[in-house]
Amino acid sequence: MEYKKPLSIKHWAEEDKPREKMLLKGRSALSDAELIAILIGSGTGGTSAVDLAKQILSQYENDLNDLGRASIKGLMKFKGIGEAKAITISAALELGRRRQTSQVKERPKITSSNDAYQCVYAAMEDLQHEEFKILLLNRNNRVTKIETISIGGVAGTVVDPKVIFKKALEEQASSIILTHNHPSGNLSPSQADIEITKKLVKAGKTLEINVLDHLIISDKGYYSFLDEGLI
Repeated sequence: MEYKKPLSIKHWAEEDKPREKMLLKGRSALSDAELIAILIGSGTGGTSAVDLAKQILSQYENDLNDLGRASIKGLMKFKGIGEAKAITISAALELGRRRQTSQVKERPKITSSNDAYQCVYAAMEDLQHEEFKILLLNRNNRVTKIETISIGGVAGTVVDPKVIFKKALEEQASSIILTHNHPSGNLSPSQADIEITKKLVKAGKTLEINVLDHLIISDKGYYSFLDEGLI
């Protein structure tokens, strides 16, 4: 059997080239591999950019969320992906994540724990370290701002009540919702989580800033202190 070397993108029919395909049919017509191929730009050693993109996606089980968690060094393990290409892929996926969180600018109204979760999950579910954020709400329970309070390690992060309520007072928030992530995926609150929540609820009552809920977030979903009767 005669072996035929795979054609590079430049030898494909115009309508099949990722860039040309996007121009002719629109970005929605492209597969995930074709979109990543555009980011990569070129393949290596007889492997087209599309095939290389397929290899990368296959390694992450064709899950863009898993690919979004990949490190620069992890991407550079693929032959043909140097630092520049790895950074380009990572930056593009981060933009996609930020596009999801940009909806917060529309000041969504919080009527349930799921509403609050929708505001922050895209920015928190892929983190490999703990972060503590607060949602600041006005009198109509609309989100006016999301503030990062602290960034920690894999096992936890330090939360200072003074910092939380200082930001709430500066924004003239009527109420706040606490959120932090568990990189381990475990959604059960620790004793420390329960204690700091009680402390912040008590402090909020003194300042007339209600702590409405505390969400623990992971890639498996979320846990609501309010829904579970802990607030």
